[in-house]
Amino acid sequence: MTIITYLTTIRFEHGALRHIAREASEVGIFRPLVVTDPGIARNGLLDRVLDALRPLEAQVYAETPSNPTEDAVEAAARLYRESGADGVVAVGGGSSIDLAKGVALLATHVGPLEQYAAILNGLPLITDAVAPVIAVPTTAGTGSEVGRAALLTLRDGRKLGFISPHLIPKRAICDPDLTIGLPQGLTAATGMDALTHCIETYLSPKVNPPADAIALDGAGRAWRWIERAVADGADKQGRWEMMMASLEGGLTFQKGLGAVHAMSHPLGGLKAPVLHHGTLNAVILPAVLRFNAPAAAEKYATLRQAFGLPADADLADAIESLNRRLGLPPGLRAIGVTEEMLPAMVKGAVADHSSASNPRPATAEDYRRLFEEAMG
Repeated sequence: MTIITYLTTIRFEHGALRHIAREASEVGIFRPLVVTDPGIARNGLLDRVLDALRPLEAQVYAETPSNPTEDAVEAAARLYRESGADGVVAVGGGSSIDLAKGVALLATHVGPLEQYAAILNGLPLITDAVAPVIAVPTTAGTGSEVGRAALLTLRDGRKLGFISPHLIPKRAICDPDLTIGLPQGLTAATGMDALTHCIETYLSPKVNPPADAIALDGAGRAWRWIERAVADGADKQGRWEMMMASLEGGLTFQKGLGAVHAMSHPLGGLKAPVLHHGTLNAVILPAVLRFNAPAAAEKYATLRQAFGLPADADLADAIESLNRRLGLPPGLRAIGVTEEMLPAMVKGAVADHSSASNPRPATAEDYRRLFEEAMG
């Protein structure tokens, strides 16, 4: 039989941040290490979180890179141990939340980090000793605040998934107000990340009807609201809807993702160019939708209904049109990917854990053609 578990405690409302100190205390965090990135530290959001955490004594690691790395995990884990922290508060997008999960792992488990990677059969090594994490998303895209995975780039350039139910944050503080004023480009890219998560988890062949229902609701919600959220950074309803779509994508991760993520993960591990995960997903999604169409005709029909599209509409064309309206790049070439990079990316996609749950099995030759189509 299928085992279904949902998932963690989520506080979702405008102004939810005000409850964070109480939520932290309830999960046993009294000396948090706050993990965030330089942009959050500069724009005032970090100060709002630190104010809300009082009277708890917080230390701060604010050097999360755009794609979290093994070096950053180790540096933050050292600060965790030296400061006597007893839990982690992640503030930011998926990078900060994933880094916080890595810190919670290495703070309580012997290194090296690599041994815990899912693709290297590391899941059984991750125990319930993982330090408690509270996630405070400041973008609406990744769903990492309720996800069981952290994507971390090792020193050798491999971007690997670290997956365990013990890595799911103990609390998610989802406050749409923290996303108000997010720039249009970032709103678009993170919103397409949420839409891709919902589409890929819905199309996954794993049997989980509750997750399918959540993913379908999230996909339709993102489709209806993303353009309004991008157009008006102060639209509170648009921000609420997109954060909910993002959360719903994260709630369905246990179904697995698919070829879009198998391709975007190795691209995200490149040292140069530094590529945004949501942008990659948006650019790659149309090619993968065309590839998967023969294997998921009934689900494609349901997605068309959720999007309000005609019964004969081409989903891939509809996504390409949406990308254009949002001002996203037309292909991988436009964001600095070159043909010389593709052989290594194909190899990475074949080995990626997300490939196993694509609705249509993909070979190395399939991935080669998909990358070439996504180049634009």
